[in-house]
Amino acid sequence: MADVVDELAQRGRALEPRDRERLIDLLLESLDDASDPAVEEAWRLEIRRRVAAYERGEATLFDADEVMAEAKLIAR
Repeated sequence: MADVVDELAQRGRALEPRDRERLIDLLLESLDDASDPAVEEAWRLEIRRRVAAYERGEATLFDADEVMAEAKLIAR
């Protein structure tokens, strides 16, 4: 099976960037279909916890642009 995956990856790399992005989106969507209800519920609870912390003023917020800039520095 790994040979099939390697072949598909190689063929995917030959696609135009826009088509690669579309392919990635389709593959990611297929993973969403197989989601675990327990994991989904855990995320719902975590989201509620984080929103409540934000509303109480207890959350530390970070600017997304600054986070991405720092991530790019780390990735170098």
